Amino acid sequence: MWLSLFRIFLKSIRIKLVKHEHIKITPRAVAFNFSDSSIHWIPEDPFSSHTYNAINLLLPAGEFWFCRVFNKALPLIKDAQLKEDVRAFIKQEATHARAHIQGQKFMTEQHYNLDEGLKTAETLFEQLLSDKPFGLELSKSKWLASYWLTIRVGIVAAIEHFTGVIGQWTLDHSHNWDKYGADAEMSDLFRWHLAEEVEHRNVAFDLFQHLLQNKLGFYISRQVLMTAVFPIFMYLMVDIGRSLARQDDLVEMQKIAKASFPRILWELQKVGKQTGNLPTFTFLAKSVVRWISPNYHPDSEGNTEQALAYFARSAAVAAAKS
Repeated sequence: MWLSLFRIFLKSIRIKLVKHEHIKITPRAVAFNFSDSSIHWIPEDPFSSHTYNAINLLLPAGEFWFCRVFNKALPLIKDAQLKEDVRAFIKQEATHARAHIQGQKFMTEQHYNLDEGLKTAETLFEQLLSDKPFGLELSKSKWLASYWLTIRVGIVAAIEHFTGVIGQWTLDHSHNWDKYGADAEMSDLFRWHLAEEVEHRNVAFDLFQHLLQNKLGFYISRQVLMTAVFPIFMYLMVDIGRSLARQDDLVEMQKIAKASFPRILWELQKVGKQTGNLPTFTFLAKSVVRWISPNYHPDSEGNTEQALAYFARSAAVAAAKS
């Protein structure tokens, strides 16, 4: 009976490999100058400012890790177009990492100690998710090494789901930053970066699908990985944000520094709804519900034309060309 029910389930979900229109990915140079920027770069909104500031700490280690993982996957790619896209993805992610390292330097110049946040990112991406997790020599088994690589590509795909949906949110809503008088240079950093996340939103998902051809295995794997990635992603953002709030002189930030994880998620929801300066927790949770669909593909999550339009007016992109 159970076997029959399982077969009915497989037929009902109708998993298929989703095809989509190809998006050309263009690595581009940028130039930033944060000498006149403020740590509270969205005035009168220190919570949103520190939420984005936390990204400066988390992303360089994460994006360089993306590059290492995808470089290892390159020889396994049989589709020429996908291989070209992965190479362009790697170049974009490396540029993102270097730009956010500039953001880190800016924060240290503002007398913020970043050691705690950087250590967290280093432990995750350079140790736990390395080629030798927990010191295990996976390379001794060709199958284990290959499987671990595929899993890590899947983790990147799950993370890229969030960067993609947050990227589209930014294209749609970050005009609110301007209403608050947000710092132009820091605004451009996040808008440019997140617009490129929209531009390459399909690549990690397509690569994971390419490496894991079994349709049911692909569906189950990406659901299992998301159950880990979503809470860890949220926890890291909260934890690193708290490490910055502890160093802030504002009383409201000192309260955030001492708040529990659920309390800060509630604050994220409240501030997001009140200010429109950052996506709410429910916005992110709803995006996970869409991910659950057997026929989900990130192509439906973004507007490439909006991203390209932003590159055309980005001061950082223009500065790099001059």
